[in-house]
Amino acid sequence: MYFKAFLTLFILFIFSGSAYSRHIGLISDGLRNSEIDHQNFEVFRLEQNFVGAGTESCEQSYGFLPCTKTALGNVFLVLVYGYLMFLAAMYLSSGSELLLEILGPGLIGGLFLPVLGALPDAMLILVSGISGSTAAAQSQVSVGMGLLAGSTVMLITVIWGTCCIVGKCDIQDSVAVDLKDTKGFSLTGSGVSTDVWTRYAATIMAVSVTPFVVVQLPQLLHSTSGRHLAVLIALIISLTLLVSYCLYQVFQPWIQRRRLAYVKHKHFISGVLKHLRMRALGRLCTDQGAPNIEVLEKLFKAIDENEDGYLSRSELRALVVGLRLEEVNLNESDAVEKLMKDFDTSHDQLVEPSEFIAGVSKWLNEARGSNAPPPESGAGTVKYLGDLHEQTRTEHYFLGDQSDESVEAVENPRSTATKAVLLLLLGTVIAAVFADPLVDAVNNFSSATTIPSFFVSFVALPLATNSSEAVSAIIFASRKKLRSASLTFSELYGAVSMNNLLCLSVFLALVYIRGLTWDFSSEVLVILIVCVVMGVFASVRITFPLWTSLLAFLLYPFSLALVYVLDYKFGWS
Repeated sequence: MYFKAFLTLFILFIFSGSAYSRHIGLISDGLRNSEIDHQNFEVFRLEQNFVGAGTESCEQSYGFLPCTKTALGNVFLVLVYGYLMFLAAMYLSSGSELLLEILGPGLIGGLFLPVLGALPDAMLILVSGISGSTAAAQSQVSVGMGLLAGSTVMLITVIWGTCCIVGKCDIQDSVAVDLKDTKGFSLTGSGVSTDVWTRYAATIMAVSVTPFVVVQLPQLLHSTSGRHLAVLIALIISLTLLVSYCLYQVFQPWIQRRRLAYVKHKHFISGVLKHLRMRALGRLCTDQGAPNIEVLEKLFKAIDENEDGYLSRSELRALVVGLRLEEVNLNESDAVEKLMKDFDTSHDQLVEPSEFIAGVSKWLNEARGSNAPPPESGAGTVKYLGDLHEQTRTEHYFLGDQSDESVEAVENPRSTATKAVLLLLLGTVIAAVFADPLVDAVNNFSSATTIPSFFVSFVALPLATNSSEAVSAIIFASRKKLRSASLTFSELYGAVSMNNLLCLSVFLALVYIRGLTWDFSSEVLVILIVCVVMGVFASVRITFPLWTSLLAFLLYPFSLALVYVLDYKFGWS
């Protein structure tokens, strides 16, 4: 892998250098040809207007990397440097995944992975305004804003819509059925479903635009005196939200485990109560809602097969047979342990009649205090307990329990860790070295074609820096399961949140430290519209029919058109 990487870099340098030399040589030969006729000269002059003045000098990055002032030459350089940034993103992604296999989620999955994923974008934003004079930085920083806005918009419009199409399944009872795709491209009958945690990720994404609102307040109030202060306040808020988001990511696995354990418990007790009610000869509760002691005593005797006045583990095991415990990834042994833990208060491994009545009463009170509708007169009816059991099963399903998935151990942790570190170092070095040449190539192309650098960076640069995330998301979505769809969309929302927090923090720090002018009203408006619309939309629902992908796709050209109209028709910037 490493040999291939360095060989790729070597070949790219050879081609870029030779292409630049050949292009300059052709132009020079054309200029030296004194016998060219008038018609050929006109053709040559038109070509020069397109490719630029070949004799105009350009500043080489680091003193040796190729550069040019021509449009075609800069297209080639943007492709070369963009591919190198794509390699950097791929190496960072691969190294992060290897570290995740060794160390698991938590600190690595919550802190390092999101930061490393946003590193190429952050590098490009940093170099767009860190060098040169203040005037030059003010001109070049639009490349960083274009990348920031373009990455955000592309991830939750084009990539989001593509994942929705690739991962579509048949929708039944408002839920996409795993691995069932028979309805074709039905706009309402096909789609994807995600878990509850994905809704939370979408909510966080919508909240992450808060610093954009703060930094834009002086423009909204038509004030010029407080713009520098607004940038500082927005920077502080952005860093605070970034730290909070990373902490949430670190502790999220623990939160998920606690939430899943609670829902599993609710589902288990509702199933046991439903089973007991079907075996009982009367209601488990009186009309006043109190436990029906007489019915519970008869039920205890029916379960006590050897009639010794106690319930043993074997008798409890016979009780839980047929409860469909696989719905919440439990087995019979786990179920017996839960019964013993809640009922055997004397810890003698036997359940007495008083303990059985107290345990069932406790569970009835828990069921009555759940989110299910309050029971009518005669609590503990089969219908009420059946509805509660179905509700908890659905709740558990949408929490995305992955405890039934086997996790393969890493065969050689030391070798894998070394490989991960080398990949991370290689990706970081490539991103750091070639970010500045890529920004220069974009600016030179913009100068040669009079196309604003914002639009070039908005469209082209995200294809390089976010391509690994896009490919990974589409591959996961193609598995057509709720878990894979949840992971796909959570990664997209997380990447946008890191753009809005980490990359924006870098951008705001540049503006504040270098004393640049914040004049990106139209760009901020685009980010706000896309993030809030998609964030709120994804935070209030868990199933997305196919028609929602069309909404996402339309937001991309809408964003480009909005920036163009506001900047060049209404003069916002």
